[in-house]
Amino acid sequence: MFENIRIIRKFDPAAKSYLEIILCYPGLHAIWLHKIAHFLYWAKLPLFPRLINYLTRFLTGIDIHPGAKIANGVFIDHGSGVVIGETAEIGSGSLIFQGVTLGGTGKESGKRHPTIGKNCVIGAGAKVLGNIVIEDHVRVGAGSVVMRNVPQGSTVVGIPGKVVKAGDSGDSIEQMLDHNQMPDPVAKVFSVLLEKVETQQHLINKLAEKQRLLEKDKSSETSFGQTPTYDGKNDKFVQEFIYGDGI
Repeated sequence: MFENIRIIRKFDPAAKSYLEIILCYPGLHAIWLHKIAHFLYWAKLPLFPRLINYLTRFLTGIDIHPGAKIANGVFIDHGSGVVIGETAEIGSGSLIFQGVTLGGTGKESGKRHPTIGKNCVIGAGAKVLGNIVIEDHVRVGAGSVVMRNVPQGSTVVGIPGKVVKAGDSGDSIEQMLDHNQMPDPVAKVFSVLLEKVETQQHLINKLAEKQRLLEKDKSSETSFGQTPTYDGKNDKFVQEFIYGDGI
């Protein structure tokens, strides 16, 4: 219980006091109520765990199935729209933002929801689906859809989620909250393709220049046609598309 309060104080610069955290943080209330529902669920008491789950969703906007296993020290920030399935597991020190879904992918029984390791960050609106393992110190970018296992220390972005950074197991506050450092794999691919196109265009322009030097009179130009060259007028537009305009 107190570990959840401590982790909020650690991660949220908006938290001014412990009293404010206790009274005004729906993610904390949802986890506390879930602890009760989870105990009753494993005690096999019918109906009451789901009633507590329903009440929690009504009060906080966070839907946590009573069967989900949530370690101490998990912070659900803002919380609205968070859905956590029955067989999901979340390790201590993890940070979950609004709109996150830890869901299943079908009607199979048994373990069908993801396992989140320790000190992970699941960005706003991310969907982690199926019986997969997100290992320790993983960052999932906002809006990503993850359906495969993710190794320790990785950063995952995109739809479907792709590992764009691996092997970083740091769990400092700066690293966990520094969302603007998420790499963009699509922009990287476009950048590589643009570099290849520019190289080819340079070679084509050189060949065109050689052809013009070899042409002896206007009749030969008429015969072969004037070779067009790229004027580069749209370079600025391409750069803005790849890297963002004014960002």
